[in-house]
Amino acid sequence: MKIGDIQRFSLIDYPGRICATVFTQGCNFRCPYCHNPELVDPSLFRKTLTDDEVFAFLEKRRGKLDAVNITGGEPTLQPDLIEFIKRIRSLDYMVKIDTNGSFPEVLRKLIDDKLLDYIAMDVKAPLVKYGKVTGSSIATEDIAASIKLIMDSGIDYEFRTTLVKSLLTERDMEKVGMLTGGAGCHVLQKFVPSKTLDPGFMSEGTLTDEKIHNIKETLEKLVQSVIIR
Repeated sequence: MKIGDIQRFSLIDYPGRICATVFTQGCNFRCPYCHNPELVDPSLFRKTLTDDEVFAFLEKRRGKLDAVNITGGEPTLQPDLIEFIKRIRSLDYMVKIDTNGSFPEVLRKLIDDKLLDYIAMDVKAPLVKYGKVTGSSIATEDIAASIKLIMDSGIDYEFRTTLVKSLLTERDMEKVGMLTGGAGCHVLQKFVPSKTLDPGFMSEGTLTDEKIHNIKETLEKLVQSVIIR
């Protein structure tokens, strides 16, 4: 595993649980607003942590933490991900994964092997705008497949969309809602520039509160629950 960092304590990364968050290094997307550029741009990569360092910490925190959240970067790029999660579960931790959904075959394996307790998938945009928003060439059928897999999994989950003013409109978000129609939860994330992969996006903003409220009302007709963060 290429582990860029670990956050040793979090009350917000896993709903209702106290967790540690493991940040994997490397991503196949280049979203300009990404707030973890040091995990995406190889020129910014720092020295990685070893698996043994991570598990030494998790061993010490047994009984004090409930869960481990694995994020990135994009965790499903990691060839050792399945064995890594099996080792986490052997310590009796719950496991949540944050993913961009571009590798449904990996998600299917994780789900079929009952290795996950919670899945958070970023749904970046309507499928027709995925290339623009992610700065990448992406097989959008893989995104649609991952959404269906997650909704059919029986595992707790949420879909999330970051609202960047220059990239997404209210109409775009209606199309996103159609993509996740019937889902249990869709989270609308306000874009707050703290650090970004593209420095130009440090001057970007999110949609207005009025537009976000309108989007929430629209999505509530399509999904069961809409949360604004």
